[in-house]
Amino acid sequence: MTRPQVARMTLNFRVNTADRNLIDRAARLVGKSRTDFIVESARQAAQDALLDEALFKVSPKLYRRFVAQLDAPPAPNKKLRRMMTVKAPWDQ
Repeated sequence: MTRPQVARMTLNFRVNTADRNLIDRAARLVGKSRTDFIVESARQAAQDALLDEALFKVSPKLYRRFVAQLDAPPAPNKKLRRMMTVKAPWDQ
């Protein structure tokens, strides 16, 4: 079974020698070419940036409610009281 050809484009950029050497070392370590290593790393960074932006795009009102809930102390309950009274394993 053959894979369909995917159009590829050239992307040129300049990098200093120390950065190129670092990238080359890391690429060799994981068994990838410089190009594959850079593309995979850039793709992951791009996805992370887009996910971070998408996940936390909420209204100011909803964000204030979220922060207030994080800052609010938990309501007392049986499990919390037990956790606060039992010695930690490293203190026993």
